[in-house]
Amino acid sequence: MSSQNIYILGIESSCDDTAASVIHNGKILSNVVANQKIHEAYGGVVPELASRAHQQNIVPVVDQALKKAKITKEQLSAVAFTRGPGLMGSLLVGTSFAKSLAYGLNIPLIDVNHMQAHILAHFIDEEGFKKPPLPFLAMTISGGHTQIVKVESHFNMKVIGETIDDAVGEAFDKSGKILGLGYPAGPEIDKRAKLGNPKAFSFTKPKVEGLNFSFSGLKTAILYFIQREVKANPNFIRENLNDICASIQYTIIGILIDKLKLASKQTGIKHIAIGGGVSANSGIRQALKDGEQKFGWTTYVPKFEFTTDNAAMIAIVGYLKYLENNFAEQDVMASARLKI
Repeated sequence: MSSQNIYILGIESSCDDTAASVIHNGKILSNVVANQKIHEAYGGVVPELASRAHQQNIVPVVDQALKKAKITKEQLSAVAFTRGPGLMGSLLVGTSFAKSLAYGLNIPLIDVNHMQAHILAHFIDEEGFKKPPLPFLAMTISGGHTQIVKVESHFNMKVIGETIDDAVGEAFDKSGKILGLGYPAGPEIDKRAKLGNPKAFSFTKPKVEGLNFSFSGLKTAILYFIQREVKANPNFIRENLNDICASIQYTIIGILIDKLKLASKQTGIKHIAIGGGVSANSGIRQALKDGEQKFGWTTYVPKFEFTTDNAAMIAIVGYLKYLENNFAEQDVMASARLKI
């Protein structure tokens, strides 16, 4: 097939969203996501329910992606899928489907690292969005991961800092649970933070050497703070919710920016990109933008729909790997703890 006519189907099923996307020569033609609302009642993702929902959703989602792209499956050049990391049962659904489809169509199969995909989402051709020049620093922040990655090339990446306990998304969700907010709590905290005073309450930042992160101590500090204040005033949360949310978010953002500043100083790299679901947070986006004036950074933030788990990022990695003839064998296995 000519290099001017490459169609890649991307399939993402690492957690609780079933997604499929078609990319044509680097430009996204479709990006379909089926969300699973069932987990909200449990305050977190239930792996068994997630994998069952993926089984129900994957065929109609792929069908919709092909229809929106206005192509048939016979026009596909390759099938790309998330190999890991993620929930094993969820990954198996996407892996099995992708392998079967590629085999049936007799086209290449491409395995994708979910964390690399969050970073390489910046290379999707999208009007109004610039691509970071190599090398650059990427901060990947999500419900399950918090990493700073030095990116030398598309497939030469090194994790130079990561969380030693909770991920940043967990810090938001666990804080939200303490405050009686729903799941996921991140968007609600972000919304309320805009209405509150970020310096109303002070929380100590965890002291972690180097470029690694820790958020479990912050969660504990917030818990004890709330318990103490509610004991003195049973209406404390209701009366101060916006200020509490603003103060929590301010502290979390401060931790992230401090580590980014250190990473930039140590590497000498001033091109900073973010990815992952938590990068949708407006406060984090603003703090990164402010860093351009304060620290001389050039920052890169992907289009909102490419920040949370989606198949467009899987498709772009598939496209880049296709250009390098970097294909997987049919015996490739899903890996729940796949590393960059």
